[in-house]
Amino acid sequence: MCTVIVKTGQPLTLMGVRDEFADRPWEGPGEHWPEHPGVLGGRDLKAGGTWLAVDPDKRRAAALLNGHGRPAAEATKISRGDLPLLAVAANDLPDVDLTHYDPFHLLLADLTRVRLFSWDGERLSTSEVPDGTSMIVNTGLNPEHERVAAFRPRFEGAADWRELIAAAPSADPAALIIRHELPDGRVFASLSVTLVTLAAEGVTYEFTDLTADSGRIGSKA
Repeated sequence: MCTVIVKTGQPLTLMGVRDEFADRPWEGPGEHWPEHPGVLGGRDLKAGGTWLAVDPDKRRAAALLNGHGRPAAEATKISRGDLPLLAVAANDLPDVDLTHYDPFHLLLADLTRVRLFSWDGERLSTSEVPDGTSMIVNTGLNPEHERVAAFRPRFEGAADWRELIAAAPSADPAALIIRHELPDGRVFASLSVTLVTLAAEGVTYEFTDLTADSGRIGSKA
C-alpha cells in the first residue's frame, strides 16, 4: 500500500490506496485467516498476508506501507503482510524480530488513538498521529511529499472521500491513483481502495477494486 489517509474523531475515518504490480495475484476482502477470526482484509495470494486489516468487533484497523531503508537478509526475510493481522490482534506493534522484515510503516488505529510504527531496517520509531487529517506515504508522515501537498487539503475539505479516487490513473508523482508502465512491460498501479470508519456504534468497510468494472464490492457494516 502506498497511501493511507486518516481523520481522527468520531467516527475515525481511514482510507488505504494499494499500489502494487498488476500481475501480483490477490483476492478481495473476506475473513481469510482462520487464526484471526472475524478480521477482514484483502489477501495477497503470493505471501498470504494483507495490506489492511480490520477487526470490526474490536473497532480496530491496521494498514501497512512499504518504507525506505536497509532490506532484510534474503535468507531470513518474512513477508510484511502478517504485520497488520498481528497488530489488530495485539493492539500494538507485534512482538516479532523486526530484522526479518523489509522497511515498513504500520498504522494502527482504534477509537482512542492512532499510532505509526516505522522501521527502516535498523531503527524503529513510534509516533502518535496528530488530530485532524493526515496522509502517510512511503516516506512516512511527510508533509512535503508531492502527493501529500496536493491531496491532504482536499481530504480535509471533502465531505465524501470517494470523490477523490474517481480521477483517471496517472504517472504524475502527485497523483493519488497511479499507473506506471515500466520498460520491462510490467505495470505498477493503484489496484484497490479500502475505506473504513470506526465508531463506538459500529464499523463500516467499503472496498473498491480498481481493476474491475464492477466498482465497489465487499461493503460491510
